[in-house]
Amino acid sequence: MGKYSSLSVAINDLTKKGYTYNFNMKEDFIECLEKNCELKPEEFEIDEKHRFQEMSDVDNESVLYAISSTDGNIKGLLVNAYGTYADYASFKLVQKLNRPERKIKKNVNCI
Repeated sequence: MGKYSSLSVAINDLTKKGYTYNFNMKEDFIECLEKNCELKPEEFEIDEKHRFQEMSDVDNESVLYAISSTDGNIKGLLVNAYGTYADYASFKLVQKLNRPERKIKKNVNCI
């Protein structure tokens, strides 16, 4: 996971890596309108998490999540303002989003 200079650069790079769907946060789940699906916290993993802060406005912070469904059928992005989701998301969903991203194992070819 590399550092990105801006939110738009991160979105463009992660989209190229296969995170092509957009997620929206609801109270108890994240939804993907393009796939007409809802994922509960136990049904997705956070592969990467990146925080951004606008230099001109220190109160303007956002978090970008690269998310994969546990069944591997959907990969997408969730952008959220830092800290504001605690007002309307369930405790279980907030806990999931605050966890460190998972370690993705790379395939190793043994001879």
